[in-house]
Amino acid sequence: MNYLSVENLTKSFGERVIFKDLTFGVDRGDKVAIVAKNGTGKSTMLKIICGLDSADSGRVVFRNDIRVDYLQQAENFDPDKTILEEVLSAETQETRAIRDYQKALENPDDHGAFERATDLMNNTGAWDYDVKISTILAQLKIEDRSQKTGTLSGGQKKRVALAKILINEPDIMILDEPTNHLDLDMIEWLEAELSKSKSTIIMVTHDRYFLEVVCNTIFEMEDKTLYRYNGNFSYYLEKKAEREEMLQSTISKAKNLMRTELEWIRRQPKARGTKQKARTDAFVGLKETATQKVQKDELDIEVQMNRLGSKIVELHHVGKQFDDKVLINDFDYIFKRGEKVGIVGNNGTGKSTLLNMIVGKEQPTRGRIEVGETVVFGYYHQDGMKFKEGQRVVDAIKEIAEFIPLSKGRTMSATQFLEKFLFQKDLHYNMIEKLSGGEKKRLYLMTILMKNPNFLILDEPTNDLDIFVLSVLEDYLIEFGGCLIVVSHDRYFMDKLVEHTFYFKGNGEIKDIFGNYTAYRTYLKEQEKAEKEGEKQREKERTIQKQAEAAKPKTKLSYKEKIEFESLEKEIHQLQDEKKQLGEKMIAGSASGDEITRLSVRLAEVENLIDAKELRWLELSEMENL
Repeated sequence: MNYLSVENLTKSFGERVIFKDLTFGVDRGDKVAIVAKNGTGKSTMLKIICGLDSADSGRVVFRNDIRVDYLQQAENFDPDKTILEEVLSAETQETRAIRDYQKALENPDDHGAFERATDLMNNTGAWDYDVKISTILAQLKIEDRSQKTGTLSGGQKKRVALAKILINEPDIMILDEPTNHLDLDMIEWLEAELSKSKSTIIMVTHDRYFLEVVCNTIFEMEDKTLYRYNGNFSYYLEKKAEREEMLQSTISKAKNLMRTELEWIRRQPKARGTKQKARTDAFVGLKETATQKVQKDELDIEVQMNRLGSKIVELHHVGKQFDDKVLINDFDYIFKRGEKVGIVGNNGTGKSTLLNMIVGKEQPTRGRIEVGETVVFGYYHQDGMKFKEGQRVVDAIKEIAEFIPLSKGRTMSATQFLEKFLFQKDLHYNMIEKLSGGEKKRLYLMTILMKNPNFLILDEPTNDLDIFVLSVLEDYLIEFGGCLIVVSHDRYFMDKLVEHTFYFKGNGEIKDIFGNYTAYRTYLKEQEKAEKEGEKQREKERTIQKQAEAAKPKTKLSYKEKIEFESLEKEIHQLQDEKKQLGEKMIAGSASGDEITRLSVRLAEVENLIDAKELRWLELSEMENL
């Protein structure tokens, strides 16, 4: 069943054509990923589909009565709404029932409204919906539902927006970089949620494991058009290679034939017959085929690394805390040449603090960090580079250097270096603020590498970079001869690069795990398994101990039982007094019918309590006299 049809969609900015005549359909249950290089219009196309931007031509048609939710890269919430109010703002029968129930709780005297709200909760299944809200918010580590959205960080807003979509479960989810601002546990949980979701999904993401597990269809945007691959990411890579190989073969054959036809055309007189004209017209189409180019990932990272001496970075008994919060406790490590280290851990456990201390932006509370004289840091941090307002792309590069030194004494101009980083000439004089998010990140990475660092620190380098740039960056970093520290939620990136992993466990503890991200996850599973087995053993021991205590004959009362024995006498006397008073009131004749009923119910309760407590008193009395 077709849910979405896109027909002949074209979009341009000024003279720059982003895409042209895109046509595709999405069926119910499809899980589609859109992959493309940065700046080719992925996010723009999603906005057009959602009606937040307009196309130059073409149309977007949804099936009738389809609910569509869109997760943008940046959310714009009402700052005065609470998180829960924002989550419940979608108009569904469940959210309406929950909102009515909350209003009824605020007016407890209106019994009719409360009953109607309770009935509506029952009829719509909103009780289960409320449990679903709590579960999803907890998984995304959104703890205070009453917090105003205006006080949230960008990452928190993204998680609230994601929670809202998952809770509402629309017919179509359109997700732009859903894994950004999520830690590794959240990403794996989201992967499982979307895999089993009944919603149709259209997403843009750079997370290649995510693409592999969740998606069953890949749309590739390339050369202003779109190619469809009915399979996951591995299937896409295989078929893309086959397509390019076939295209290259077609181009080669066309070039060979073009040489023959070109010679024929040059020999022909100006006056042509019908057959000659047909052959000439065919030559035009042949020329178009022969002059095609197979699009390759042209990003070429070629920079000279400064020489690295024997002493690099040494951490001796390093500790860091803010007030009573300990982030790092007595950490020792000596970096060796060529090491590639990954860093993982929950937010707030001290990952960025350690990086800032290594480069000297922060000082340790105790211990010392020694940096070798030859070390040149290249620090790519999450906040990115603060470019000047109105600054052009080429000017930002020339500010650092007009010429960039390469290996073997060669140099490259700033404009040549830009082209190596996929910034074509028509982008050199663009304002930086007009670049896409991925293009800005690529420019920032370029400014880091052109300083020829020999100790690279990359804090979330994969956010907003497309999978093609990531592939080339990975190849460069594998061959990089200096030291590398990577903090990333990109599991594929970490698996491919790092040799061992610093796991920030919290409370100042850092565990050094030999191996990559997969080794870290294996370690966590083994720890979890060991903890469960340990808890089972402890529970078994507790059960055995209880059984032994129950079987052991008691010779005297415990301290707790003595206290209970002494209090029982007082409680029995009080209950007997209450029984007497109740009887007197019932026979006095002054009580109403309702009052008599209430007194008789209480009298029965008191008599039962007296019987139970007297029985317990006798039991303890016998133990006391043993």
